[in-house]
Amino acid sequence: MKKLAFVFVLFVAALSALSAQLPVNLYGRAASGPNGVVAAAKPEASQVGIDILKKGGNAVDAAVATGFALGVLEPNASGVGGGGFMIIKMKDMTEPVVIDFREMAPSKSTPTMYLGADGKVVPNSTIEGGLAVGVPGEVKGLLYALEHYGSGKLSRADIIQPAIQWALTGVPVTVNLASIIKDNYGKLVKYENGAQIYLKDGLPYEVGDVIYNPDLAKTLAKIVKEGADAVYKGEIAEAIVKEIQKRGGILTLEDLANYEVKIRKPVEGSYRGYKVYSVPPASSGGTHLIEILNILENFDVKKLGFQTAQSAHLWSEILKLTFADRSKYMADTEFVKVPLAGLTSKEYAKEQAARIDLNKPLAPVTAGDPWKYESGSTTHFSVMDKEGNMVAVTKTINYFFGSGVTIPGWGFIMNDEMDDFVATPGSVNSVEPGKRPLSSMSPTLVLDPQGRSFMTIGSPGATRIFPTVAQVISNVIDFGFPIQEAILAPRVWQGASGALNIEGRYPASALDGIKKLGHDVTIRGDWDAYFGGVHAVVYDYDKGVLYGGADPRRDGQAAAF
Repeated sequence: MKKLAFVFVLFVAALSALSAQLPVNLYGRAASGPNGVVAAAKPEASQVGIDILKKGGNAVDAAVATGFALGVLEPNASGVGGGGFMIIKMKDMTEPVVIDFREMAPSKSTPTMYLGADGKVVPNSTIEGGLAVGVPGEVKGLLYALEHYGSGKLSRADIIQPAIQWALTGVPVTVNLASIIKDNYGKLVKYENGAQIYLKDGLPYEVGDVIYNPDLAKTLAKIVKEGADAVYKGEIAEAIVKEIQKRGGILTLEDLANYEVKIRKPVEGSYRGYKVYSVPPASSGGTHLIEILNILENFDVKKLGFQTAQSAHLWSEILKLTFADRSKYMADTEFVKVPLAGLTSKEYAKEQAARIDLNKPLAPVTAGDPWKYESGSTTHFSVMDKEGNMVAVTKTINYFFGSGVTIPGWGFIMNDEMDDFVATPGSVNSVEPGKRPLSSMSPTLVLDPQGRSFMTIGSPGATRIFPTVAQVISNVIDFGFPIQEAILAPRVWQGASGALNIEGRYPASALDGIKKLGHDVTIRGDWDAYFGGVHAVVYDYDKGVLYGGADPRRDGQAAAF
């Protein structure tokens, strides 16, 4: 891939000038090697995956081991009580497969379950306590992947033992984790079982402390022995239901026993000759990622320049149109008909692109008509090996520390994914029994123009996920940046309305130009976790080397061999 050398030199120079302001080492986050790379939100988790590859495991083995390890090392973001999506392409597959282990609404759910006597949503009812909890899918999802796509060379114990070991030997408290614990102190105190694990003598842990979780080790050991039944049936299931109902929830033993992983066909598109595969609903992320790239393809991004006022304006306008469509059309396709073919259509993208004026903002913004073209905090990690086997996984318990409900004696936190529904009746994404709430998670795989495995990528960050992934893909394909530099670049985000959010490192001249074009601008932190935490791997076939990139906005670090 040709690099725009001048732009890249300027970019690196700008990063060098800023390096003294950073709390972390930028370039210590990347890793490269000829055999395999794992890029995850914790360096220890990345190393777990690499160790599995070294033992002869394949990319799926490594991904599942990394996933279980992250549930211990980054418990604020994902774990046994959560869910997510995985997209896999092994070298012998003609098309990737998507494993949907997203949470589901309990069977007793109703569209009005969060409304008070006054007809208004009861404050915090969707984000804290038992009523916020969806039926978790993580354990069934990770084990399904292992059983159906793993190498078969390693046992369940081999895969999960590293996570057990970390729970017993303790999780190091980083600057990021300490800050998250402090920010969620009230939630942890309110739900005292979590406080017993994540507070020290009633106070937040400090940087350098170690958090032990022998109860979670016990849960994981039981999963090693019994498989998914350890969580979805028996004494752990009973403990989950008892605690959730104690906290006002409606989840039942039948809900747990009846939970099913869904195997789905990926949404697919292309961008300047590269094939893009991502996840379908109940995640909106993959569909709208492709919609963004399709619209972007109608513009000469290189000519507009890297991080100029006009390029930020273009991103703003594309995201406005995309989020308007997301609000109107997107939901669980088992409950609502969604125009997926239209939303990912090149022809529809041309129609949307024609609505964009490069000299002034769109206002007001309305959804398009894709029908005529028909024929939640989180973590992400990416794995690729020398054979070109690729796995991308995004999983979550939604808000940091989820619902706050921690299962006593078993050491894991339950999700608050019910907040990803619309809490009132009448929306395509309103609550229904068994429905999966709308997500923005976008684990994504990219093939190069020769059809070879090229990139595995994704991010946490709620509705910032798919815009962030699109920007990093553009940085690599349009501007030729190495993956780590593509991840480091400042980001923008824009909803269907409201201010254009820009990371603080964006060039001052571009910021002035954006405001002159008529945008309301919110400038966020220089390295702001609001914009996600991308973890990605790229294969350079000319050099025969895999390059992993990780995000300093989180605790991410890649590992390789």
